[in-house]
Amino acid sequence: MSTRITIDRLSKHYPSIAGRGTTKAVDAISLTIEPGQLFFLLGPSGCGKTTLLRMIAGFIEPTGGSIKFNDRDVTRLAPDKRNTGMVFQSYALWPHMTVAQNVDFGLSVRKIAKDQRKQRVDEALKSVRMLEYADRKPMQLSGGQQQRVALARALVVRPEVLLLDEPLSNLDAKLRLEMRSEIRRICTETGITTIYVTHDQKEALSMADSIAVLDMGVIAQVGGPRALYDRPASRFVADFLGETNFLSAEVSSRTGDTITLSTAAGELQSTAFDAEATPERGNVTCSIRPEAWAFSVGEAPMSGADNISHGLKGVVAESIYLGEMAQHIVELPGETRVRVFELHPTKQIPAGSPISLMVKPDDVVVLRD
Repeated sequence: MSTRITIDRLSKHYPSIAGRGTTKAVDAISLTIEPGQLFFLLGPSGCGKTTLLRMIAGFIEPTGGSIKFNDRDVTRLAPDKRNTGMVFQSYALWPHMTVAQNVDFGLSVRKIAKDQRKQRVDEALKSVRMLEYADRKPMQLSGGQQQRVALARALVVRPEVLLLDEPLSNLDAKLRLEMRSEIRRICTETGITTIYVTHDQKEALSMADSIAVLDMGVIAQVGGPRALYDRPASRFVADFLGETNFLSAEVSSRTGDTITLSTAAGELQSTAFDAEATPERGNVTCSIRPEAWAFSVGEAPMSGADNISHGLKGVVAESIYLGEMAQHIVELPGETRVRVFELHPTKQIPAGSPISLMVKPDDVVVLRD
């Protein structure tokens, strides 16, 4: 049975360097992580994500709040009493031991019978596809293989909760892609509730069931990858998750579930707004992803602009070819520049070309702050 993790107003405060007051590394965070989820803690350096993970593991004592695994309060329990498995950024493998001996170490400490240990080590290595390397030493393995062994060592103790602290940051780009799929597969097959810390947005978006975005010790937003990307609640989340354009606008009217926005470059419509937080009239900030724009150059007909109303007129300032796509920098009235992504570009757009931009109302996200 998988474990539900309930975090209630968990905090970690440190004395400030100046000796006055405290630094709030984690500030009254509350979260519920459902059984079997692959849950990501995502945010920039210093946001509190690793501190939060280490409190869940028991390596750091909280200043306040509580942590429960199902109905069991583990807030003050020692790490070895929580039944968690931890995979660190560094592989932390014993260099003088074989792969099998490294994986067996946790079972030996727990005084598991020798015949059971052999079976469980083989099962763990098989799950990460490393059984054939059981007799090798860590230095005879690639970085990706060492990380698989570290994962097997965490899994072999059959933890209630698996904790991953930026496990792929030491791998090259190709290995990171391979290991994303492997970790996702293993978590799905085992059903272990997993918490994964990273600052890599692509890693989180491609792997997570759910994500908590952290900023300065608090949660900025929680949700599924697509929900967070498509409907960021704040400027911070919109900017941190992928690329976006911010446009200042004024709400000029509201009809049902659609609002009309006036900008210095023209009018836009939005259906992506919080009805309670968005004013009937007044200034707001919009987030529009670069890939959400449809455009036409000069007098050419608009391509892919079905169900799009209203548009902005501008001039191409720069066009950058990136292979699978082109990035166009467009100057709009009011000294505003926006980025526009074009997939499968067929021709270069000269600087100075007039351009019309249009976007679906569902892709114009009105931010709460």
